[in-house]
Amino acid sequence: MHGHKIKNQDALHFITITVVGWVDVFTRMQYKDIIIESLKFCVQNKGLKLYAYVIMTNHLHLIVSADAGISDIIRDFKKFTSKKILKLLIEDSKESRREWMLRLFKYFAKYNKDNKTYQFWKKDNHPIELANLEWIDQKLMYIHNNPVRAGIVEKPEHYIYSSTNSYIGGEGIIDVEILDLGFKKLRN
Repeated sequence: MHGHKIKNQDALHFITITVVGWVDVFTRMQYKDIIIESLKFCVQNKGLKLYAYVIMTNHLHLIVSADAGISDIIRDFKKFTSKKILKLLIEDSKESRREWMLRLFKYFAKYNKDNKTYQFWKKDNHPIELANLEWIDQKLMYIHNNPVRAGIVEKPEHYIYSSTNSYIGGEGIIDVEILDLGFKKLRN
């Protein structure tokens, strides 16, 4: 089921969206906010069904589906967020990492015929179709425990940039559709 293209456009998928060069862009809230608002927009206006997410420093993991065209939604999401983040980066003279990050994004653009100036996201989303409950449970736990494994927080529910709190009866910063399995293991 691993592959580089989403074959079943309406199936449940685990997707990883990664910044080129693993650049730690999302250590700043202003860039995470762009991701949050864009995901909300895709849910409200493009038919994206968001079941789980985590925004890490240089990548995000999602469990998503759509009634049609999940590849198109993800493509548009990546295009919009990359343009918005790059624009903010270029215009923000207070961003101490600006020159370094722009140099890296320019470097990666040289190896992508689709981008002339800057490349922000890696092209591949590493989609995995979640065809059974065991895979769904495993990926849900992987997403919610990612900040703990990275040493950012001690407990999954302490990290606000994930869907963990939605799964333990709280509120998250993005509304998700709850997958009814696995969440009891979060406290272990």
